[in-house]
Amino acid sequence: MAPSHVLKCCQKVLAWVPVVFIALVVAWSYYAYVVELCVCEAWNQTLQLKEGYKAVIISSTAEKAVYLVIFHLLFFMFIWSYWKTIFTPPASPSKEFCLSKADKEQYEKEERPEYQQEILRRAAKDLPIYTTTASRAIRYCDRCQLIKPDRCHHCSACDICVLKMDHHCPWVNNCVGFSNYKFFLLFLMYSLLYCLFVAATVLQYFIKFWTNELPDTHAKFHVLFLFFVAAMFFISILSLFSYHCWLVGKNRSTIETFRAPMFRNGPDKNGFSLGCSKNLREVFGDEKKYWLIPVFTSLGDGCNFPTRLVIMDPEQLAVSSQNEPAKSSGSNQSFPTRPLSESQNRLLTSDSQWVESGPEEENVKSGSLCCNTSDDSMVLLVVGLSIFFFLGLKSP
Repeated sequence: MAPSHVLKCCQKVLAWVPVVFIALVVAWSYYAYVVELCVCEAWNQTLQLKEGYKAVIISSTAEKAVYLVIFHLLFFMFIWSYWKTIFTPPASPSKEFCLSKADKEQYEKEERPEYQQEILRRAAKDLPIYTTTASRAIRYCDRCQLIKPDRCHHCSACDICVLKMDHHCPWVNNCVGFSNYKFFLLFLMYSLLYCLFVAATVLQYFIKFWTNELPDTHAKFHVLFLFFVAAMFFISILSLFSYHCWLVGKNRSTIETFRAPMFRNGPDKNGFSLGCSKNLREVFGDEKKYWLIPVFTSLGDGCNFPTRLVIMDPEQLAVSSQNEPAKSSGSNQSFPTRPLSESQNRLLTSDSQWVESGPEEENVKSGSLCCNTSDDSMVLLVVGLSIFFFLGLKSP
């Protein structure tokens, strides 16, 4: 037990290494931009003007003030959203999805899978669940001992079931899911703007470096390296941010992109899509004044999601509900169907009659998928390229 405990402690400590690395890079970028570029170089410029040299860096005080104000605004929003992404705990299913003591004992004693599924079906008949596994079974987590809500997956890194899990990101040492997905998107957006602003304002001094117009001080290496790091992070984050904007527009998670949710009628990657506008509101909320602020405004509780719906005539809806038998699973056992409660779905308050038409998801090993997402490979590429350019600059 002792070696296992020590190993877990070491894993927890090592998990913070990527976060510390990002924090050091951000701290250095602040020093390089504010101290070396705006403060120290402005002071050096004053000395050079007294000695008759040509001024080359931020000759205008007003320009320097504008740079610093915009820089600190973007820096603050970037740090705020990054902090919220890291330290917002992943949301877990509520107690209603846990088996009762009697059902749990009966489930553990039962060895036949078909009878275990019968126990789970009885427990899930009143739960807002519309998705199953690929084999039409109730999605149950043996580790957490609960019935998984729609879009919920078990994360092997966090060792909990996470509501609307997107992926586990080592660069924030946290699961990205229902509770912090908005913060993650804002973190990407503000880091993108931060890198763009730094790269754009440093570009002119970067060009002067290559044309030997900059004075021969140690600050020029900060300027050169700052431009390379900002530009490469911008390129990598742009692709990642664009991908997640596309996911928001489609109302999908990264996991659902790889494995379509399994509904009664089969798998459907667009099963939760309500249209781009409603999909956006589901993540950012109804009040647009809070969209760009890292405070939680997402709609719903993370356990129950409106599915892709079509408008039908009330009489047609009644006829279809009478004529359409319950879809059977692979073992010829029906999966419970329930109408959506509009009181729980504010996205549907403006619509009159709805009926489900889509499918949903397969059970996936979230822990093995989450660490292979595109953000990790992109950031590793940036780190490698940055080190390459840095070593190239230092070589004679």
